[in-house]
Amino acid sequence: MKALENSRILLVNDDGVDAPGMALLEKLVRRSTDDVWVVAPDEEKSGSSHSLSIIMPVRLRKIADKRYAVKGTPTDCVLLAVHEIMRDAPPDLILSGINRGPNLAEDITYSGTAAAAMEGMALGIPAIALSQVFVFGKQINWQASEVYTPQVLEFLLAQDWQRQCFVNVNFPALPAKQVNGLRITRQGQRPPGSFTPERRIDGRDVPYYWIMLTYQDGNIQPDTDLEAIRDGYVSITPTQLDLTAHDWRKKMSQALCKFAG
Repeated sequence: MKALENSRILLVNDDGVDAPGMALLEKLVRRSTDDVWVVAPDEEKSGSSHSLSIIMPVRLRKIADKRYAVKGTPTDCVLLAVHEIMRDAPPDLILSGINRGPNLAEDITYSGTAAAAMEGMALGIPAIALSQVFVFGKQINWQASEVYTPQVLEFLLAQDWQRQCFVNVNFPALPAKQVNGLRITRQGQRPPGSFTPERRIDGRDVPYYWIMLTYQDGNIQPDTDLEAIRDGYVSITPTQLDLTAHDWRKKMSQALCKFAG
């Protein structure tokens, strides 16, 4: 990956500093540069979204040279890396992942993986979130990530990077030889009900709840990340922070003129 040569890279995730996806990503990136920094949560922080630890202290532990574990969220990790650990020479690129599991459709709004890339974008640093889709109940296969991550990075780093945008990448749950290639996508939307609380009873007869993943089938629209993964492609979704519903805003503005007039 020539685009990574002589670059300073920050690796973050939400699965924890010792996660297998992080180890794979680090191995792939180190083929091109030795200036690789790992700043990741000390334990899994899946579903933490773009949260900050603002009511408790954030602890930092140095594991080895250029490797740190943080008692905090993925967003905390990016902030500590850029403003503290790497403050004299910030990263040229932030890579978040490789996440164990999908970050498709509305997953992005819950994802600590996507949030770390989002924070990089907010700080003006190019950032890419990477996730390996797998079938629940089956052993995860990292082949697609291992083979296609270098291609994805080479392609993306050759593009004119847009301000206030990051890129969300998902690899299909297939052996590498069965992947059909890369596809540029938009964010999809599953039917309602992807996350539901399941009530259980503990040993003291007190109820508690697990938030369960219950992805619903259907509503796969053309050109979306959901369609690409279904069809065996690597999904590459340019993503922005602006959450404004622009079409509705325009209609509201027109309605307000009539209402006020």
